[in-house]
Amino acid sequence: MATRSDGRSSDAPRKILIETGTQRFPEGSLIYRSGKTAVLIAASIEDSVPPWMKGKGRGWVTAEYEMHPRSNPERQRRSRSRGNLDGRSSEIQRLIARALRAAVDLGALGERMITVDCDVLDADGGTRTASITGGFVALAMALEHLRVRGLVGPGVVRREVAAISVGLVGDKHLVDLCYEEDSAAAVDLNVVATASAEVVEVQGTAEGAPVPKADFDRLLELGLGAIPALVARQREALSACGVELSRLMA
Repeated sequence: MATRSDGRSSDAPRKILIETGTQRFPEGSLIYRSGKTAVLIAASIEDSVPPWMKGKGRGWVTAEYEMHPRSNPERQRRSRSRGNLDGRSSEIQRLIARALRAAVDLGALGERMITVDCDVLDADGGTRTASITGGFVALAMALEHLRVRGLVGPGVVRREVAAISVGLVGDKHLVDLCYEEDSAAAVDLNVVATASAEVVEVQGTAEGAPVPKADFDRLLELGLGAIPALVARQREALSACGVELSRLMA
């Protein structure tokens, strides 16, 4: 395996740290760190659903995503302070929401909504995948809050979901790209999946020339191969704060 600037092999994710309970008020909160990327994530429960879902007996999971003004080397204005959410943030928060809805039985959730807020504190690549992987942990914490109150039971979580970035940099197929690698990639993919290699979503773009199918297949293989380790970290973080996924899963 090729060695990278930070000493990792090509198939090795960055070091992950998950600090739960970072805020007092959300039903689930944490800071998710992947290398130098850090995202503050909070899951909040509302006992209502959007108007178009009322009376259907189903819940909803949604997400919001924003970059802190100093998450990058130079300060940038908050997109909402400019009057509208920028296209990038809007696209990313829709991806996060779709990924997290895949983890939940919305019928078992009942007519309530969980919003997962993802605020990027430090950006060094992989902010959307960090938001998804950490977002699942915050979501499970919120669901445990409901379970303890007797409002949901086993089966409300259908599967664990995590995400990782992969890319082709020169002739190297790399997992979990930092910004330096991502900015030089000929193609990069964000792979959202389960530990058993069920694909939830693959989001990717060739930056110049079309990517050969063999390269795409290799990148997808690398991404799926990294997911079980991320799911293991999710389980460890949840267990450490008293959330046993077996009580939420059928």
